[in-house]
Amino acid sequence: MKRKADVLDQPAINRALTRIAHEILEHHKGVENLILVGIKTRGIPLAERLQSKIKQIEGIEVPIGEIDITLYRDDLSHVTEQAEPTVNIDQLRIDIDQKKVILVDDVLYTGRTVRAAMDALIDFGRPAQIQLAVLVDRGHRELPIRADFIGKNIPTAQSEVVNVTLEETDGTDLVSIYQK
Repeated sequence: MKRKADVLDQPAINRALTRIAHEILEHHKGVENLILVGIKTRGIPLAERLQSKIKQIEGIEVPIGEIDITLYRDDLSHVTEQAEPTVNIDQLRIDIDQKKVILVDDVLYTGRTVRAAMDALIDFGRPAQIQLAVLVDRGHRELPIRADFIGKNIPTAQSEVVNVTLEETDGTDLVSIYQK
């Protein structure tokens, strides 16, 4: 793949997450019954960053969870070579019943990851509401799913790939577009 453009650097990612944190607080009028759930892999550090920003603003630490949606994907045979994927049953150690859950992920593309995450969440309880916060919305939905909180809309071609790297997982913060 050929790198086409860098669209968000570390300061831009930080500003986008700060804006998302403020939008979440404004929409929910605070943090009561609010839970952040990061979708493995890069949604987890993004959820942690949002938790930190919300604490800076409100002085309250919002509960956080993480979820691995591997077994819930409808395209499992295409995304893993592992014959029998495993799931960590203790991955969501917080009660989500009647809570406002905000799923957090890096890129919203077809909507399949989010659909799988919602299926996984429902197996853990019955939230009062599920919303979605993403760093990047690149379009090209295959399912009727939209993000409630978006760091940046980046229109892309189907032949392009949006690559998010984060300090916690990759050693640097950067969002780039590559040509397949």
